[in-house]
Amino acid sequence: MSEIEITEATEVDAELVAAFERLIPQLSRSNPPPTPDELASIVDSAASVLLVARDPDRDGEIVGSLTLVLFRIPTGVRAWIEDVVVDDACRGRGVGAALNRAALARAAEAGAKTVDLTSRPSREAANRLYQRIGFQPRETNVYRLDLEAE
Repeated sequence: MSEIEITEATEVDAELVAAFERLIPQLSRSNPPPTPDELASIVDSAASVLLVARDPDRDGEIVGSLTLVLFRIPTGVRAWIEDVVVDDACRGRGVGAALNRAALARAAEAGAKTVDLTSRPSREAANRLYQRIGFQPRETNVYRLDLEAE
């Protein structure tokens, strides 16, 4: 088994679009994959870093992704990890850990002192991974307002 390669997506091409068409349904049944224009918005944004995992044993195929969101607020640089997904066929090979470690390094380079993420309790393997990497549960309330329901 070769080592998974983590890179930043810097352009949107047919390969990236196809990867998200395959990966997003594995992450969420309620959200469609992003369109090419939506992917371009993510890739072109100064506030987000789209990381992709490539498997050299599968001809460099994209087998996972993660979005790191970075923004400044009055109390410092904040970092969030969002939409981590690893292809079902590649789970258990360290792809998620490699993506998260790359994101944590980028967050540190950007000056973030902490990195936040959320994960549904039903995603047991993902929650174990985050705790193994060093993430700690926070005593906090998470609120959501559905703007489409308003």
